[in-house]
Amino acid sequence: MTPLRLRMIEDMRIRNLSQRTQTTYVEQVARFARHFGKSPELLGPAEIRSWRLHLAENKRLAASSISVTVAALRFLYTVTLRQPWVVEDDIPTGRRPQKLPNVLSPEEVAAFLDAVENQRYRAILAVCYAAGLRVSEAVRLKPAAIDSRRMVIRVEAGKGRKDRYVMLSPRLLGILRDYWEAAHPREWLFPGERPGEPITRFSVERQERATLAREIIAERRQEQDQARERERSRDRDHGMER
Repeated sequence: MTPLRLRMIEDMRIRNLSQRTQTTYVEQVARFARHFGKSPELLGPAEIRSWRLHLAENKRLAASSISVTVAALRFLYTVTLRQPWVVEDDIPTGRRPQKLPNVLSPEEVAAFLDAVENQRYRAILAVCYAAGLRVSEAVRLKPAAIDSRRMVIRVEAGKGRKDRYVMLSPRLLGILRDYWEAAHPREWLFPGERPGEPITRFSVERQERATLAREIIAERRQEQDQARERERSRDRDHGMER
């Protein structure tokens, strides 16, 4: 590990950045340095501009992905290297397109959760959709976080490393009780394959994508069946007219 990387990691730890953010920032800076074959200490605004154009035009990355690179480079040059730059001019952020999120109706959420075959994954995703937790927050819940007396869920070290409470609906409580009776979790509410570790975020997201894909395929097949049925109905009507 180079002294610069070690110093950057220490700076991030001092500022209590999450481990995920630290890993992402280090990876972004390493890719930037590898592209030019030089230490970041020898690179400046001209190389940063060239790198951003490369990501946008050659790699065709989305604005949201490039913004992660910008955040990492801003931290490196303004915090670790203490460059006296005007950040807004030398490492500007790009504008992101403003898009409305796809919001599922309560009926669509219920249908989606019913399609999740594994009870543990169904309980995790129910927590995410019903209580508004991120997957990374839900997988790290402990049994004691579920407060059925006050009907809240305690989220520890969530977004921004802050603790908060979210509402626990009676329906979600019922789902979690059914899961508890079947699984009897101990240290973690949703334990993973490794002893003493919670289930991983990637595993849950993979299950979510797989379920959504099945639902989309099933919906398309249903639409195709309905289209064929309408076609057959028209053929029968034409036959009766003749």
